[in-house]
Amino acid sequence: MAASLTRLRAPTAVAVARSSFRACSSSPSGGDSNVPPQPQQETRPTVRKFDLAQRESLTEFGQYAAQCLPKFVQKVQLTAGDELELLVAPEGIVSVMMFLKCHHNAEFTNLVDIAGVDMPTRKYRFEIVYNLLSLRYNSRIRVKTYTDELTPIDSVDDVFKAANWYEREIFDMFGVYFSNHPDMRRILTDYGFEGYPLRKDFPLSGYVEVSQSV
Repeated sequence: MAASLTRLRAPTAVAVARSSFRACSSSPSGGDSNVPPQPQQETRPTVRKFDLAQRESLTEFGQYAAQCLPKFVQKVQLTAGDELELLVAPEGIVSVMMFLKCHHNAEFTNLVDIAGVDMPTRKYRFEIVYNLLSLRYNSRIRVKTYTDELTPIDSVDDVFKAANWYEREIFDMFGVYFSNHPDMRRILTDYGFEGYPLRKDFPLSGYVEVSQSV
């Protein structure tokens, strides 16, 4: 009787093989049950994830800067998710840049570059964009100001020496003049060049035909 119970409890080799075959055929991995599950497919793989803590910190600093310089800071906003921008009145650009460089809560001591933007449909068609970096706080800020064809912008060369050539490039390409600049000359185009190539109304062929001898 004991022997017969043992035979009933112990599965035969054929039964074991059949159960193994069923388990393998039902496995989605095609036979390997140890394969980890596939991760869920990213629905927006090209969108950079935002750091909510950094967004909050940048927003607080932008509000703080606007409170410290209410006469000059006209707008504070976050663009592209977590990029802080300050829109500054043209007459206050030097004061704002000095504040951002020297204040102990900012210390944006690196001027990365200065860019120009031309939008002819606006009253003040030119935007001057300053990109700053704070190594101490590992953060960046973008400062924007504006002008037209005739009104000069104060140079920030006394605050950031790196601004010297950047401002000359903007003068050369857009025709924006920087007052109090130590050397306001063209830097990219040739001697005697007419016009400003990056203005939207500059003709593709230029104003003067240039011939070069080889």
